[in-house]
Amino acid sequence: MEKLKNIRGIFFDLGGTLIYPPSGSWMFSELAYRYFPKDRLSEPQIKSVMSEASRKLDENHLLQSIDEEYAQFYEYYRTVSAAMPELGLTDEDLRKATEDKVYNKADNYRLFDASIETLQAVHGKYKLGIISDTWPSIVPLLEYLDILKYFDCITFSFELGTFKPDRRMYEDALSKMGLPPESTVFIDDSARNLEGAKVAGINPVLIRAMPGIEPVEGILDIEKISGLLELLDM
Repeated sequence: MEKLKNIRGIFFDLGGTLIYPPSGSWMFSELAYRYFPKDRLSEPQIKSVMSEASRKLDENHLLQSIDEEYAQFYEYYRTVSAAMPELGLTDEDLRKATEDKVYNKADNYRLFDASIETLQAVHGKYKLGIISDTWPSIVPLLEYLDILKYFDCITFSFELGTFKPDRRMYEDALSKMGLPPESTVFIDDSARNLEGAKVAGINPVLIRAMPGIEPVEGILDIEKISGLLELLDM
């Protein structure tokens, strides 16, 4: 297997790399699916409404607090609900779905089986960082999962008001880590995000732990996060 040479720093994505949603969706928890039936959400008209609601989320992503996140997701669910009036969802229903999405850490997120062991294996041998498109509630989640202690630096999209593959995400991460890009590697489940990292000079690795992710020509890939250890020249 091809090895990554002269690596001194490792950047991790979170969702699809270290963490996954048991519901199968980052936008709808199992509780939210009680209010928003999956079969309805798959209808073309509703998918179009969801896409527009997501676009509005993306346009207003520079956030300071979990309260701001709550307000944005409440509006997201309200918009989707308005497209399905026959469901008869009440304000209280929408608030319950939003509260669960934003505050319920224990039920809505899981670490992949090898996440802790992999972080322990590289901690202290490399500088470790996070580059993640995410929301303010990620901080208490990472504290709950007890993995913040492994990382030297963090780049969150909501703090910059932009998303990968915007070059600012990678430049912020590299500045914080203090290493030249060629001595770092980034693991992500999105080929688009990895192309952005590659443009910034960072070595890309595609992780295919989530369903439906296919290998990409020219990018090293692993099936689960522990596969990173086989790529590193430790």
